[in-house]
Amino acid sequence: MNGIQHIAEVFETRRRQGRAALMPYFTLGYPNPPLSLEIITAIAQAGADLIELGIPFSDPLADGPTIQHSTQVALEQGMSVKRALEMTATLRQRGLTQPLLLMGYLNPALAYGLARFIHEAREAGADGLILPDLPLEEAAEAETLCRENGLALVFLASPNTPPERLRRIADHTTGFLYLVSLTGVTGARSKLPPDLNAFVERARAVTQKPLAVGFGIATPDQARQVAEWADGVIVGSALIDAVRKSEKPVESAAHFVFTMHQAFASSSAEPL
Repeated sequence: MNGIQHIAEVFETRRRQGRAALMPYFTLGYPNPPLSLEIITAIAQAGADLIELGIPFSDPLADGPTIQHSTQVALEQGMSVKRALEMTATLRQRGLTQPLLLMGYLNPALAYGLARFIHEAREAGADGLILPDLPLEEAAEAETLCRENGLALVFLASPNTPPERLRRIADHTTGFLYLVSLTGVTGARSKLPPDLNAFVERARAVTQKPLAVGFGIATPDQARQVAEWADGVIVGSALIDAVRKSEKPVESAAHFVFTMHQAFASSSAEPL
């Protein structure tokens, strides 16, 4: 089974169960590399269906203060693309079976060598890539390389994406379509955007691929509400905040993910 099939299997299983998939994001190397491995292992055991692994970068354009801080701390701990790939392999060696998606920016991937990066991502056990600053118009090489290596290449769409471009992005994305819930950067918000449901419906009208919503989801109630509309819920900044504020970061991360999982375990996602 390749990465695309692995991701599809998880979404299909959750669809049959009548609920959305939970996808936590966590920065590799935060607050330090060994502890981040413990945290990611714990959230895998606590109810994560898929896991987004952040590759630290010095200029994370799509990320708000919380994730920016986590990536800066990780970089100061010596994180690099190579080390992120090694840690992904370590997570597989520890027995993680969930789809793992590497979320990183284009510059480090190009500096590492795009073909090398994608090949080694597959060898490490990754199932897909999320490159938020990769324009659709410049994605042909990455699409070809991911297809040859059986990796999903996930594209993002935002509420202000024009209808025809939304259709094109949906046609090209593999694994799922990442819906950015708001216009702006990542970060926990006190409430969901009022037009989020309408945005999900617009995306649903142009594709049968799974729809996962991220950016700004902070509480179990918000996650439950999004799970009623979408096939997947992505939570990042609020998880990292929980770790940052805790004297027991592993336990706090596991509790956070378990609480999110329980919040919408019985929610019904729209049929694909």
